[in-house]
Amino acid sequence: MGVIKLKNIRTFSYHGCMIEEGKIGSDYTVDLKIKTNLQKSADTDHLADTVDYVHLNKIVTEEMAIRSHLLEHVAKRINIRVLAEIKTAEKTTVWVSKINPPIGGDVESVTIKMTEIRG
Repeated sequence: MGVIKLKNIRTFSYHGCMIEEGKIGSDYTVDLKIKTNLQKSADTDHLADTVDYVHLNKIVTEEMAIRSHLLEHVAKRINIRVLAEIKTAEKTTVWVSKINPPIGGDVESVTIKMTEIRG
């Protein structure tokens, strides 16, 4: 077994419950960790035998481009899509962070974390 992690994927997205958030957008970061078998790719040294980081990044950026009211909703979509498209992924965890959230205080970011396991 092994882990692949993409850290600090930066996007500009339009998530949030307030109308203004859907109009002006905000900065976000996403971390994605998947558990998968890395033994074959470690032996063969072939990209086809592992999980392509480009594919994972594409999933994250495409899902972050779809407006959601809640970070939980976009995180679940990312996890579900990773499991659907990456057949060797056994477990996926995503952290979605909104930078400088409009919550009436000096808060650097708010982060949610969600995990899905192949059933």
